[in-house]
Amino acid sequence: MSSRPQHLAPATMGFSGAATEDLALYREKFLRRLPDSLDELRGPSQGIVELPLHLAWSGMTSYDLGKPRQRMGLYRTVLHEGLREDLPRYLNENLLQELWPVLRTLVGRTVRTVWEEAFPQLASRARAAA
Repeated sequence: MSSRPQHLAPATMGFSGAATEDLALYREKFLRRLPDSLDELRGPSQGIVELPLHLAWSGMTSYDLGKPRQRMGLYRTVLHEGLREDLPRYLNENLLQELWPVLRTLVGRTVRTVWEEAFPQLASRARAAA
């Protein structure tokens, strides 16, 4: 495994100025959406969750939290598409922490990095599960 940190600034990896700016904007998009703390995430932990079209614009809109694949799909969708006000409504702190070791492999690098830098307990949970 490489000892090179994965959070290097894009410019150090040889990106053009435009690409670097695009990556910075993409990262900022997810940073702005983060809750102040994980305990704000008080979404459901069981039952059926119906997502609005601004979240589920390209696929399923209804998720059964009792089904592991659907639960993972819901969390992946909300992490990628959710606005700041959506996160506390649809994500549950305990479920997020439980799912994180696998979920982090299903979300994009930017989402994973932003969440793990903001909430070190997620990163440590992933390390403990490895």
